[in-house]
Amino acid sequence: MTDIMETQQRRKIIRAGLIGNLSEWYDFAIYGYFITVISPQFFPSDNPTVSLLAAFGAFAAGFIVRPLGAAVFGYIGDKLGRAKALTISIWAMAIPTVLIGILPNYEAIGVLAPIMILLLRVVQGLSVGGEFTSSIIFLVERAEPHRRSFTGCWSKFGATSGILLGAATGALLSSILTEQQIADWGWRLPFFLGAFTGLVGVYLRRQVSTEQKIGPPLHSPIKEAFRSHWRLIVKLAAMKIALGVGYYTAFVYGVTYIRDVDGLSSTRAYEVNVLAMLVLLALIPIAALLADRIGRRPMLVVGTGILTFGAVPFFMLMHNTDPATILLGEIGFALGIATFSAGLTAAVVELTPPEVRCTTIALSHNIAMALFGGTTPLIATWLIASTGDPLSPGYWVAAGSAISFLTIVLFVPETRLRPLFPTATAAA
Repeated sequence: MTDIMETQQRRKIIRAGLIGNLSEWYDFAIYGYFITVISPQFFPSDNPTVSLLAAFGAFAAGFIVRPLGAAVFGYIGDKLGRAKALTISIWAMAIPTVLIGILPNYEAIGVLAPIMILLLRVVQGLSVGGEFTSSIIFLVERAEPHRRSFTGCWSKFGATSGILLGAATGALLSSILTEQQIADWGWRLPFFLGAFTGLVGVYLRRQVSTEQKIGPPLHSPIKEAFRSHWRLIVKLAAMKIALGVGYYTAFVYGVTYIRDVDGLSSTRAYEVNVLAMLVLLALIPIAALLADRIGRRPMLVVGTGILTFGAVPFFMLMHNTDPATILLGEIGFALGIATFSAGLTAAVVELTPPEVRCTTIALSHNIAMALFGGTTPLIATWLIASTGDPLSPGYWVAAGSAISFLTIVLFVPETRLRPLFPTATAAA
């Protein structure tokens, strides 16, 4: 009976982590998918590239504040518990998403429109700064030692599902509405859906209240993390650069690239992106099972190697007018990201002391994503505009991934089966 109850509780925990991340990342990603519609309405300019760059700047702003969100929600997670941090963060994402959906454009309220959308993106950035890493820790800490990667992977699965849902929503709308209807009012509909996904996420997370006992909380987890573990923060951030440049180039900026650079229709661009992300979703649990069997380090090395040496060839495939060829390029990115993520999810938890785990992992992750994730669509757009080279985003991905590859090869040991709570008591 006890085993059955533990299994049921573990399934509840996985569902809470998966659905919560789906909601968070759907809300955060739909701005990126509808950016070509949003940019002229909130950031008008005679030059479409300038308008798009301004809109991507607001997209990047949501990432730049993520380290601050990491500090806030890392503090909550280390002081008040992982579950508390997760519940607060999901509200902080859902409310701004709905507000973006009802926000008047520049023509209606002038300069207040871009200011308001920027502020709402900042609030979303604060939320997502603590959500993703807190959910990974929440899942991995409650997993059996030999299934940590597989259990933790559902957080990444949920985040990818949320971004996929955003892409699928874009594909659906572009297939049933005209471009003018989408520009007039249709782009607002996906933001309203964020209210429903947020409520589902909150409900599921309230069903899970267990907290791992890790001893008395530190007075200042943030101060302790920077004072005693700053080298670890730097190492973890360097490891995650490949995730930022690879993921946001292929699966967020990718839609814009296929549409604006390759010249395909919005519908076809969304379709290719959705298919590539479905492949990524299929690969994530398979790669996680492999990471639990052979270890974290081999998966980290192979995954970052694929992104380092494959980024430019993948972009050669993506710079095409044949959707099947473009899809092959995106699948290449999916293979590298899934392999890398499989080792990363459990490794970052196993490398980090439990008393500052939320703070340390959240700070390292969001520093890397702020510098190399959210800025990637902006940088990719600028690189192509300034160099005229449609393959230039591939060089950006390769350079960022090379930093992660070298960090892992030189400084990251194998952590499979390492104790997570050396002095902890049993879970409540």
